[in-house]
Amino acid sequence: MAELITSEPNALELVLDFIRTLEAGGDGGAIGRFLAADFVLVEAPHLLAVEGSTRTRDQAMAGLDQSGEVVADQKFEIRRTTCEGGRVVVEADWSARTLMDLRYWDAGETIRARTSSVFEVRGGLIISQDSYDCYFANS
Repeated sequence: MAELITSEPNALELVLDFIRTLEAGGDGGAIGRFLAADFVLVEAPHLLAVEGSTRTRDQAMAGLDQSGEVVADQKFEIRRTTCEGGRVVVEADWSARTLMDLRYWDAGETIRARTSSVFEVRGGLIISQDSYDCYFANS
């Protein structure tokens, strides 16, 4: 049986505002206003996290604060969006400048990924994000 998707006005705008806030270097306070208390972030396995991960809102916020020590100048080039009810899918090209040496990049290099994320919005807040990231390794 298909899952019923209820209408969630402005879900797409909310998610795009969230992404713009991330891109602008928003800290936990700026990002927290978008996320429900029971928010869950699921990252599929990728180059930097081969096991993938599942994080609560608090864990995701802590990771966001730590990412400021790893990358800067994040940019999201939105390629395509789809919205149905409270479900928003975003495909984007992401890039950032590394602030430290990472497994495949040296400090100062640009790290790039093609990303797809599925967001669920309810009550004007993001309740979940499932992220699928494909990183391009520098050669």
